[in-house]
Amino acid sequence: MNKLSLAVLMLTTSFGAMASDYNFPHLTTTGYGEVVAKPDMAEFSVQVVETTMTAEQSKQSVDKAVSAFLASLKKQGVTADDITSTNLYIAPQYHYPKQGQAELVGYRASRTVTVTVDDLDKLNQYLDTALSSGINQVDNITLKVKDEAKYQQQARSAAIEDAQSKAKSLAKGFDRDLDKVWEINYNGNSAKPVLMRAMSMDMKSESNGYQDSTIVIRDRVEVVYRLEE
Repeated sequence: MNKLSLAVLMLTTSFGAMASDYNFPHLTTTGYGEVVAKPDMAEFSVQVVETTMTAEQSKQSVDKAVSAFLASLKKQGVTADDITSTNLYIAPQYHYPKQGQAELVGYRASRTVTVTVDDLDKLNQYLDTALSSGINQVDNITLKVKDEAKYQQQARSAAIEDAQSKAKSLAKGFDRDLDKVWEINYNGNSAKPVLMRAMSMDMKSESNGYQDSTIVIRDRVEVVYRLEE
């Protein structure tokens, strides 16, 4: 068997594996649904990174900043359940000259703190607290909704209605009648919230930016209908 024949055989086998096993007239539709929600909570991660000549100095600098940050959050009413922190990470730092051996130039220490914010209005306040405590890096800010399951159900219901509407329209257009639903394919991973920023938001004011943001929660479902013969 030459290379061309082998390639044709592999291609035919691949398409055969992808083909459906339905041996009756059927119609497949994919329904999409989405719900727009206004965020009312957030989660952010900050990190303190220090590089000094000794590992002990790096550790002390990081511990001081994190301790000050956690103490300030506690004074502002943030509970321990809303705070998570990673272990201290220390690594030697080297300079690599073009010639000669690597030279130790210090030690880099870092630690990450993640905070859940139940009141979105306080997000900037907590971020300012982090920076004033010695935290020198903001890694991530995620806006969320507290009752995400409710919006997810609404998006799913909209996707189901969309699939049904498409199926009825297509069947009618081809002068066919729908029978019962034969198969439903659903992948919940397709329903991750997507943050959208309003086009008119004031970029000079982060607080306004957060308030003007919206979260789009999407879902999809694929349905196979059997057609009446």
